[in-house]
Amino acid sequence: MSRLLIDDYDVAFFDLDGVIYLGPVAVDGALAAVTGVRSRGTRVIYVTNNASRSAQQVADHLSELGFVATPDDLVTSAQVAADILSRELPQGARILVAGSPNLVNLMTETGFVVVTSADEEPDAVIQGYDPQMTWPRLNEAAIAIQRGAVWYATNNDSTLPNDRGILPGLGAAINAVGNTVDIRPTVFGKPFRPMLDFALAKTGAERPIFVGDRIDTDIEGANNAGMASLFVFTGVHGKADLVAASAGARPSAIGSDVGALLQPHRSVTLSDGRAECGAAVALSSEGEVKIESLADDLPGQLDALWAIAQLAWTDPSLNTESALARLSDLR
Repeated sequence: MSRLLIDDYDVAFFDLDGVIYLGPVAVDGALAAVTGVRSRGTRVIYVTNNASRSAQQVADHLSELGFVATPDDLVTSAQVAADILSRELPQGARILVAGSPNLVNLMTETGFVVVTSADEEPDAVIQGYDPQMTWPRLNEAAIAIQRGAVWYATNNDSTLPNDRGILPGLGAAINAVGNTVDIRPTVFGKPFRPMLDFALAKTGAERPIFVGDRIDTDIEGANNAGMASLFVFTGVHGKADLVAASAGARPSAIGSDVGALLQPHRSVTLSDGRAECGAAVALSSEGEVKIESLADDLPGQLDALWAIAQLAWTDPSLNTESALARLSDLR
């Protein structure tokens, strides 16, 4: 068998929203790709910042979509929060949960007393994504923090992709509370270290790769944890986000979807303002990036994008707008 991208790694960590599924539907090609990854002997773990559902509920959803999944194949930001808070706070501490029933249950199971009002003098507030969140509940969180409760959040994703479009994420609710105080919460989910440290400890991975659709959470988080990453175009971010990525948020590889794991690694030769990837050639000239050669299909456009990105990352002042406009099959 020819060597594929996935063959360099022993564990593949997959983000869920925008990578494996979009709300109630699987991303096209994701099931076949994950099945192929497993067939190559690589362990599959799903890692999600979304704390609204339990690991069992997420596993059930994945199974309904045809994926092989048990709770042991999941890492959620709610699990990470419960693990860390069990060591940071005394058992029996009072916590106001501005999150879903899943987060409430995890806090209770961990040994905390869950309260719903700032008047019950909580020691801490934890926020997690809850599609049924209300303003009165955010009010109680804000008042509790103003009165001295320690503030935590499972994640701070600003948006959440689903099959209908892009929705406000937990970050929007955090900002609402944050407008009332002069501090920010301790955050456990990507891109911060706790979540991927938890995932690495759970699996004992030695050569992991993280697959995600967000530059600011998935890819930056992978870099923070010192692991390789694959950026895919099935969720929130697109080609302009990739090219504009800062040094700490650049992926190791790109692909249209997770099927890129079952393709050879895409490499670039970079020299004197010229980048070659496959049949694609991009040049830096007079302050902008120009495409000299391009195979006008999706693989060819991905090659060109990877070449453009390498030039832009070498010199962020380069204008890439016209070059990116030629890549019409990529968002």
